[in-house]
Amino acid sequence: MDIGVLGAGRVGLVLAARARAAGHDVRVAASGDPHLIEADVSVAAPGARAVWAQKAASARVVLLAVPISKARALPVEAMAGRVVVDAMNYWWENDGHRPELADPTTSTSETVASWLPGARLVKALNHASVWELEHLALPAGHPDRRGIAVAGDDSDAVTTVCELIDSLGFDPVRAGRLAEGVRFEPGTEAFGADALTADLRAMLERFWDSQRGRVVARARAASAP
Repeated sequence: MDIGVLGAGRVGLVLAARARAAGHDVRVAASGDPHLIEADVSVAAPGARAVWAQKAASARVVLLAVPISKARALPVEAMAGRVVVDAMNYWWENDGHRPELADPTTSTSETVASWLPGARLVKALNHASVWELEHLALPAGHPDRRGIAVAGDDSDAVTTVCELIDSLGFDPVRAGRLAEGVRFEPGTEAFGADALTADLRAMLERFWDSQRGRVVARARAASAP
């Protein structure tokens, strides 16, 4: 696949490296001049190219690996019609207090989708630790293969992301519509668990019985028309 990675921090570079290892064409961008990240990209993900953000955002599949507080500055028009993977998380300590991202009636990815009109947004790869992404990839069928949750409203985009995740060395676990991304955000059992595929499915299924799940369910019920 033609992959664009927006974000040249640790997560972005690990995702770029994993995608290159799978044989994908990868472009990586930070917020500024690509020459400033060329050395990091060449060392972390040999074969990947450092480019301007606009170029990375025009790839067939775009991976968002920037702080979520920076998402409003992304090249929105370039991502129209693209499959965009939201691998971001909201951390109030780093991103500041953002009521729209802390709202239990919606998932953070639904909010991000409203910022990126035209993008075919899919939530995935946010709950995996960097260690898992870097060291725990395994071939399909391996009994110790880890699962990666995937949520989205565009079925074709979800299928594309599932194919990408499988190529990266993980089992895609479909979690439902984009709103279901709340089940693997920070503060949930699945987040950071680096779980085997069957265990991840079980974690997602019992989310609604957790404290966070009950808070979300009450808030959504109260806001329903």
